[in-house]
Amino acid sequence: MYDDNYTRLNQYRSLWILVFFDLPTETRKERKIASSFRKKLLDDGFSMFQFSIYMRFCASRENAEVHGKRIKNNLPEHGKIGVMQITDKQFGMMELFYGKKQVETDKPSQQLELF
Repeated sequence: MYDDNYTRLNQYRSLWILVFFDLPTETRKERKIASSFRKKLLDDGFSMFQFSIYMRFCASRENAEVHGKRIKNNLPEHGKIGVMQITDKQFGMMELFYGKKQVETDKPSQQLELF
């Protein structure tokens, strides 16, 4: 019983960070900058949700702030980037489809946090 209550409360405390971006890729230099931005997201533990949408699970608001600051430090000079945080509960209510077939949302893996 205690574990169910903790999990339920934890769904509101833990967050998902979603990064949406549309970066210019007309020139070789712009493609390199866009590729570098995506690589930095991957290096920081983000995974690709769609081509220009990356996401990362964070166990706490403080952890999400750390990753948010890293994103801001790596922003390219041009392009549009959006960063959104939603609770694990909100993320779990998302409906996903591949074509007309509905699929389950991924559960976050257990992560070890060191302070």
